[in-house]
Amino acid sequence: MARAALSPGAVVDVALAILDERGPEALTLAAVSARAGVATPSLYKHVRNLAELRALVSARVIGDLADQVGEAVLGRSADDAIRALMTAWRCYVRQHPNRYLATLQSPDPRTARAGERLIGIIAAALRAYGLEDSAAVHAVRCLRAAVHGFAVLEVQGGFGLPEDADDSYDLLVRMLTAGLRAPGAVGRSGGGG
Repeated sequence: MARAALSPGAVVDVALAILDERGPEALTLAAVSARAGVATPSLYKHVRNLAELRALVSARVIGDLADQVGEAVLGRSADDAIRALMTAWRCYVRQHPNRYLATLQSPDPRTARAGERLIGIIAAALRAYGLEDSAAVHAVRCLRAAVHGFAVLEVQGGFGLPEDADDSYDLLVRMLTAGLRAPGAVGRSGGGG
């Protein structure tokens, strides 16, 4: 990449390529500058430090995940939407494990907008269950924890038993959707279900 082509977005592109090829531990400013063909101090015109670069990478990854999940749930509701959401999320993690593992899980202003968008998509997918207020927050947290935890365990090789992980994931989806439909299971504040 020529020096003139650098921008914060281009630096993130280079960082993503490094993540894809070598994993989260390989993401350093020196690695990014070497791949971009510039001296490391040249990066400081576009990112303040490695922490800012990691936050920008996280925002991009979460935004891309939100795009994929949002597209999957479009036009769907209830169990169908939850199944599509969980499938798309897992597919993203399996396609981009190093990117996903490099995302910051703690709140950061640079990732907030992408994170809020993703949470909004999850909340919208849950509306058909009649969840409101704190019940909706709890359901969003549970769904996010379930899909995140399963996908991370899977890409990190955490499932060593011979049973098919796809069968386990299908069971997880069925358990979650059954729980969302169960009367009183999530403390609904509104009707429906």
